[in-house]
Amino acid sequence: MPPVHLARPAMRRLLFALTFALAAAPVGAQQRVPSIDDLLSVRSAGSARISPDGKRVAYVVTETDWKADAFVGQVWVADVASGERHQLTRHPKGAFNPEWSPDGQWLSFASTRDGGPPQLFAMRADGGEPVKLTNAPTGVQGYQWSKDGSQIAWTAAVENTGDKARKERYSDYDVVRRDYQYAHLFTAKVAQMLEAPQAGTQRTSGTTFSVTGFDWAPDGTRIAFSATTVPDLAFGHTSDLYVLTLADGGDQVRPLVTTPGSDGSPMWSPDGTQIAFSSGMGEVRGFARNNRIAVVSATGGTPRSLTDSFDENVNPIAWTRAGIYFGASLKTTAHLFRLDPAAGTITTVSAPATAMVGGVSVTPDGRTAAFTEASPTSLGEVKVSSTASWAPKALTTMTAQVAGWTLGTREVYRWKSKDGTEIEGILIKAADAKPDKSHPLLCVIHGGPTGVDRPTLLDARYYPIDEWVARGGIVLKVNYRGSAGYGEKFRRLNERNLGVGDAWDVLSGVDALVAQGWADPRRVASMGWSQGGYISAFLTTSSDRFKAISVGAGISNWATYYYNTDITPFTINYLGADPATDPAIYAKTSPMSYVKQAKTPTLIQHGELDRRVPIANAYELRQGLEDRGVPVEMVVYKGFGHGITKPNSQRAVMQHNLRWFNHWLWGDPLPDLRALPADAPPTP
Repeated sequence: MPPVHLARPAMRRLLFALTFALAAAPVGAQQRVPSIDDLLSVRSAGSARISPDGKRVAYVVTETDWKADAFVGQVWVADVASGERHQLTRHPKGAFNPEWSPDGQWLSFASTRDGGPPQLFAMRADGGEPVKLTNAPTGVQGYQWSKDGSQIAWTAAVENTGDKARKERYSDYDVVRRDYQYAHLFTAKVAQMLEAPQAGTQRTSGTTFSVTGFDWAPDGTRIAFSATTVPDLAFGHTSDLYVLTLADGGDQVRPLVTTPGSDGSPMWSPDGTQIAFSSGMGEVRGFARNNRIAVVSATGGTPRSLTDSFDENVNPIAWTRAGIYFGASLKTTAHLFRLDPAAGTITTVSAPATAMVGGVSVTPDGRTAAFTEASPTSLGEVKVSSTASWAPKALTTMTAQVAGWTLGTREVYRWKSKDGTEIEGILIKAADAKPDKSHPLLCVIHGGPTGVDRPTLLDARYYPIDEWVARGGIVLKVNYRGSAGYGEKFRRLNERNLGVGDAWDVLSGVDALVAQGWADPRRVASMGWSQGGYISAFLTTSSDRFKAISVGAGISNWATYYYNTDITPFTINYLGADPATDPAIYAKTSPMSYVKQAKTPTLIQHGELDRRVPIANAYELRQGLEDRGVPVEMVVYKGFGHGITKPNSQRAVMQHNLRWFNHWLWGDPLPDLRALPADAPPTP
């Protein structure tokens, strides 16, 4: 059968009808429990980008390539009116970050298909062969078409010319927080790029700043950009705004906003007179504080905040003729909002109140939006809607993949914590589950801490939740204090109270489910990654309520963490001082302070090269538990940093967790984590 986008019209209509029929199969027609390989093989859709005329949507479908041990994305295009869709890219290396040309004739994307760093390519929107646009030595980071489509700008790291000679003479080494590759702006004319790939003209230079984000002015003569003093996550709070004026006689860069705290994500007003941006409004400690959308004259002046009354973090999307669009979380939902910059009024665009939309793009006139949306009964689907009258139309059928699976129901669950704070979580259980006190309870704790769990399908990476639910368990995903979506005051409740207050929230959730008859108090477990791993580590040393725990990339000692992590300001933001200045707060919040009383069997999982939570934290916890005779296993996933990002290794993570908790909660044989079973092949 020929590719869909090359098929004859009749064949295309038949294929579309068959696909739609599959999508229409009810999710309730459940037949079997998905295996780990099934879960990891689920295709996902995202990166929705609507064409300038609102008639087509480009998006990326990511699939699992088991042979290459990679998750590979390909660009697809859907017609809004007919709903027909076709795959645009097919290279084994995949494609990502699609963008439309302003005239809608071209779709650009980034890819590593040449075997080197990411470069830009473009294809005609109706298909054809891709054209390579860039030949950037270190690869393209972010990019954007100019508003008239005549140029493309991108950021790329600039190589230090002395590094190669130094390496040849002295081998390779780094001077910590001195050796950086600064990112700078490059531009090239599209006509020349279509003739031959371009290295581009470098527009900014030097070692006084490193460019992070940017936006073309409507007239194409200027670029507003944000930059930090150095390309280091620990210096994100130094981000300022600048304006680059392009000129044949020499480009000019002038500072625009240089207030303390992070200022970024610049967006020009449609008339080119103002620039909107995301701002800490002078607040340096930004992790738990709200950011704002502010505006400033393009010629300079004092920034003016427009969203002081909006009590959540905002994600600027676009400044259109209809207003400034931004996204934000509201508890377990996620919405699209429109800000009137003149009146300062904010309108909720997406509906209903339970909507969970993300990855939004809007047309230049602001009238139409493309986005992804998931729900308790559907995977993330690419959709499109008018912004004036919200009526989403689905353009993908990703949920058809799970039509024959036995999956748990997802719902929001609320309870009161020890100090009276209302906490929410996501309760996952079998559709026919009853509160009969027989269900093992598994608490799954998200990272962040400013992450958030929502009642959506599907859990398909570290924890095989639906396998446990099918076996009779229930799962509580806890949105503990500090989580996103509940306002700044809630996010700040774990400042100088990390671990302690978080433990209250988890334990009170356990108590509520036990009291209501949902959970067996003798069979309770906890697990999580990153901040969720830290909270699980805190629980394993400070509580005896759990039958088993899994600590994924978790902090065990805040002092060890502070001195080794790549984001030292994070610790100061939450604990208020360094370990030498205030050892008491580090002792209060560190799991290792309570290790003498630890009893809970603990599985520790960690990436070998983790710089966010350095692996010393895992070794420290493992040895502390072993010294006290606590059953403990530690698995190091080789070649990975903070996240485990390849399917074969994610398979191992899930198998380790599955076998660990199946033993301690259901009495399966004690697993030998060195020897894992072979899964059945994933169902096509």
